[in-house]
Amino acid sequence: MSEEQGISVKQSEDFSKWYLEAVRKGGFIDQRSPIKGFDVILPWGYAIWERIQDCFDREIKEHGVQNAYFPLVIPESLIKKEEEHFKGFKAEAFAITEAGGEKLEEKLFVRPTSETIMYHMFAMWIRSYKDLPLLINQWCNVVRFDTKGTKPFLRGREFLWQEGHTAHATREDADKWLTTVVKMYNEVYKMLAIEPLILVRPKSDTFAGADYSIVFDTLVQDGKVVQGPGSHLLGQHFSKPFDIKFLDEDGKEKYVWQTSWGITTRQIGILIAHHGDDKGAVLPPEVAPVQVVIVPILFKGKEADVLEKAGSVKEQLHQLGIRARLDSREHSAGFKFNEWELKGVPLRVEIGPKDIAAGEVTAVSRVGEKTKVKMTELDEIKGLLDNIQEEMATKSRKFLADSINDVHSMDQLKAAEGGFLRGNWCSSGECEASIKAESGFEIRGTLYDKEEKCFANCLWCGKPAKHVVYIAKAY
Repeated sequence: MSEEQGISVKQSEDFSKWYLEAVRKGGFIDQRSPIKGFDVILPWGYAIWERIQDCFDREIKEHGVQNAYFPLVIPESLIKKEEEHFKGFKAEAFAITEAGGEKLEEKLFVRPTSETIMYHMFAMWIRSYKDLPLLINQWCNVVRFDTKGTKPFLRGREFLWQEGHTAHATREDADKWLTTVVKMYNEVYKMLAIEPLILVRPKSDTFAGADYSIVFDTLVQDGKVVQGPGSHLLGQHFSKPFDIKFLDEDGKEKYVWQTSWGITTRQIGILIAHHGDDKGAVLPPEVAPVQVVIVPILFKGKEADVLEKAGSVKEQLHQLGIRARLDSREHSAGFKFNEWELKGVPLRVEIGPKDIAAGEVTAVSRVGEKTKVKMTELDEIKGLLDNIQEEMATKSRKFLADSINDVHSMDQLKAAEGGFLRGNWCSSGECEASIKAESGFEIRGTLYDKEEKCFANCLWCGKPAKHVVYIAKAY
């Protein structure tokens, strides 16, 4: 592999440059589209999104969620019904004012999120408590003009996601549903072999129009965090302006309680930035588009025999349910090794004349561990893949645990270099803003589903603290 094709910089030297090279040279994304922030997700990257989709779509359907599709554009009149919610997106929204050479009578906005258009329809669909709960999801794209700049996958102006929206008869039912959503996202994270920190956001960073927001924050290898899936209790903040009401069993008219929740293609960037190494991406077997790449080691006069045996091994792996690919291209074995390592394939199987003579193959994990496997016992490769998945998950858990440190003062916080800092906060918005302005770190939230006892006074004002919070620098 030429210098241009390989990663030219180590993570420890320039993480940002490493990341850009890993996603581009690994074949995940192409940023060379004519519009900044509107990137092309390449087949290798899109195949990972399909794996995430398959996992989560299966989970939501098992819990009664139905998929639908809603319009891409939202009329301004609908947005005015919930200005408080939309004002947070106003600076990011793309507006359409002309079509077919003529000025539109009403401005249309390209969806930055779909609450307004979906809830307009919910109001027509819901009449009785018998219509509840209403559990709807859509897989789609959204467009936001992010003013903070762009970074492939992590911060794009167009991205793919699922957005789930539900309506319930009571707040208790809505709260319970969000616990189910968190469990479903946890299943995705198991597939990704990532240990997240699940947090309840502070009020300042709660989704516009929500009572509270639950998020999955992932620590990546430069010590910063990236937000993954978010789940929000919307309460009745949308049902009232959109008049989403139902007749209860007692015959009384009531407003529904709502939730929304979503995961995006940002997850692909999180995956690479969390697991990758100096050679490129490292993909967990459960999400890898190709779990095993078979590389024939060719010698003159032996090519046909090796390729025939390699093809037989591929078919046997397919029969075992393993996503395997035979790389029979006219490149050197070394070129292929480097390219598939860059793409993050979990396991490489090498087959040469000596392997055939010995009745075995050489299996090499993405992190370099070699194992000999008898050709009559290829089912052992499933065990090797399971081991890689578990080793990656264990490494992720340790990385998170080792990266959480307690801080008792602003001096300690300012001296920190990265990771999660666990501190105490009085809940004042002024103190929250001052902590960020003074240190560059921001309060990410409190632990979800676990109350922690304060162990010091507020980091900023020194008054008695109300919350143990997790603080970090974020993308």
